Amino acid sequence: MKNNAAARAAAAVGGQSALARALGCTPQAVQRMCSTGRVPAERVLRIEAVSGVSRHELRPDIYPTESAA
Repeated sequence: MKNNAAARAAAAVGGQSALARALGCTPQAVQRMCSTGRVPAERVLRIEAVSGVSRHELRPDIYPTESAA
C-alpha cells in the first residue's frame, strides 16, 4: 500500500475492503484510489467522515488549506 492520503484513510478504517463497504463501492475502486493517490471528488467528504483523514489531504486541489486560500 502506498503512503498517500487514500491509503492512510483505508488503513484508518481497517483496510481497503472496510473502506469500500463504508463508501458503498467496490474494493477495486478503493484499490485504484490507494494505488494512484487520486480520490474522486464525490468520495472526499464521505472518506473524511469515516476515516478522519482531512479533505485537505485527500484533494488539496479542491479543498486547499485555510492558509493557502
